[in-house]
Order: sequence, then C-alpha cells, then structure tokens
Amino acid sequence: MTDAVARIHAALTDAGVTGWLHALDIDSGEQLDAGGDQPVCTASVHKLCLLVALHERAERGALDLAEQVESVPEGRTAGPTGLAAMLDTARMSLRDLAYLMMAVSDNAAADLLLRRVGLDAVNATTDRLGCTRTRAVHSFGEMLATVKEDAGPEGARALADPRVVSRLRALDPARTNRSTPRDMTRLLGAVWRDEACVPEHGAAMRRIMGLQVWPHRLASGFPFDDVHVAGKTGSLPTLRNEVGVVEYPDGGRYAVAVFTRTAHTAATLPAADAVIGTAARIAVDALRARAVHSSR
Repeated sequence: MTDAVARIHAALTDAGVTGWLHALDIDSGEQLDAGGDQPVCTASVHKLCLLVALHERAERGALDLAEQVESVPEGRTAGPTGLAAMLDTARMSLRDLAYLMMAVSDNAAADLLLRRVGLDAVNATTDRLGCTRTRAVHSFGEMLATVKEDAGPEGARALADPRVVSRLRALDPARTNRSTPRDMTRLLGAVWRDEACVPEHGAAMRRIMGLQVWPHRLASGFPFDDVHVAGKTGSLPTLRNEVGVVEYPDGGRYAVAVFTRTAHTAATLPAADAVIGTAARIAVDALRARAVHSSR
C-alpha cells in the first residue's frame, strides 16, 4: 500500500494538483489512505448526502418520492445544467429531481429537494451513518451567493485572479459544506451495503448514481465495458472532486473519494480532471492486489 500511496501523490503532483484520497473495499473493509482525514470542501459532492437523506425520509414515510413539485424560473438556483438552465416552468416528481441533481449536478433541482428535506435532516443522516466530520451548512444557492459576493463587482471575471480565489468562503472547509475523503467512502459503503436505507431505496440510489453523465474524472480511470462506475462530481474555482463506487465483474466493489485543488484558476484543465481517475485506479488496483494476496 505504501508504494500505491507514493504513486498517487506523484500522479497528483504531475497533474499540478494537491489532492487527498481514500479508497475502501466495501466488502472486506480493506482501506487505502492518502490523506483520508483531510477536511475538504464538498461542493456538489454534498448532493450525495442530500440524496441519502431524501431516501431515508421516504423510507420513514415522511415524504413520497412521487410527489410533484413545480419549479418556476423566478428564484431558481443558478447553474449550467438541468432546471437551472431552463427558461420555463417545469413540474416533476421528487425522484426525478433527484435524478437531475445526481446525473447532471442540477443545482436548482438540488435546492428544491433541500427545501423539502431540510439541512437538519441531511446532517442527521450523515451523523447516523458515522460521517461525523461531514456537515451541510448552507444550500447550493447560498454557497454560490458567497462566491458572487466574495468575487466582488467584477463578477466571474475576477475568479481568474488567484488573490480573489484565495478569499472565497466556498473554498474554506470551516465555512462551507464539508467532509473528509474517509467520511465519503463510509457513506458510499453504507449505500452499497444497504445500511443507509432498506434495499429498495439503496437500489434506487445506486441506480441514480450510475446514471451520472460525466466520464472525465473517476470513470476515466476505468475504461472497460465490464467495469461499472457510479459517482458524483463536485466543482468550484480551483477545486475538482469526485466520489463513487467502482464495481468489477468478479463482484469486487470499491468506494473511492478524491478531492483536489490546483493553483491554476482556469476552468478547463483536462489533466486535473483525468488525474482523479488515475489516482482512483492506482488505489483500486492496490486493494484488488491485496485481496488476491490475502486469499492465498
């Protein structure tokens, strides 16, 4: 494992990022730790916590996932995908909002769900599942509002300035939605082992996570037709994250959480995205090799 951790750090350095990773063999409990207890800003990764809280409340009968919600253009949380990018009123179920939230990281859908579920319920869910260093402190719209406020009158153009980026509250784990890589793999493990909710809801969450459309981070490390990757990305200026589960045809299941920061303020940095998959592949390969060695 020591060699794998060194290779992970080398890959991150070569890509020009600082990163933290935790990987977990969901069934054996074997772990690889490359900064797993580092406090990190979750950004849209925190939508996973909201998804689990939503299904937990549905399991208890506190809400119906088929419940219809109307989304009007006025007051929608901003974003480039899903409802956030639409111009007209839309009506859909809570579970379809959850699909948009996870598959295309729709901020507007996420905040509609958060209004129905509540921050306290999200935090109660992560606490119950042992993710004690994970905390939601504001909605996704409120998080984006802090970025706008901190950027100042020049708006998005100011985010090309490293000095402006350095003062963003959304990039300070003490002042925004936060977690650790280890907490995130713990949460994923609970979802995949049906410990977070009953199997019906666990299967629904796993299905939705498997429909994520972004292939450029975690999934890029596993370009195989018979290996399934289900994940959730998170992005903010200089920050690129993804957490997810990699499933092999032999039944191996591995939760991986990778959080990265870069000094570059450019929005498009392919190497910084791809190294998430590279680091995850190194970690999963090490866990699989360890399992083979232990079985002998």
